[in-house]
Amino acid sequence: MEDKKIKQISVFAENKSGRLEKITRILKSANINIRAFNIAEAGDFGVLRMVVDQTDKAHEVLREAGFTVAENDVLGVEMQDTPGRLYEIAKVLGDNNVNVDYAYAFGSATRNALLILRVDNVDNAINVLSTAGVNLFGMDDVNLV
Repeated sequence: MEDKKIKQISVFAENKSGRLEKITRILKSANINIRAFNIAEAGDFGVLRMVVDQTDKAHEVLREAGFTVAENDVLGVEMQDTPGRLYEIAKVLGDNNVNVDYAYAFGSATRNALLILRVDNVDNAINVLSTAGVNLFGMDDVNLV
């Protein structure tokens, strides 16, 4: 089951001009590739959630630069980029009492859509999604995206 969990880093940053530039410059300088990305605003601060190709290194360089950084397990779901597919995944989770804390997704003209999910019970979500035939990808797959 561990092989289907993705490590996501969350960076807490003051919501002001130049913060995104500084964070991405640090990652660029460390040769860390961002595979998925989301920003959530919370008043004077923001949370940047990222799946990167070198989680431990990203955590270290951002912490050394003075940022508060956390790691969470999330799920990566590959899904057909068709109407209703997100509903089908949400229904499987809802029918099995898996709560989605947040999600972000991206599509591709040449590949299936990819969905990142933070849920209340990752192991249970892996079981119910796998049983439903949903394709999950793990950290080994992150660089293939």
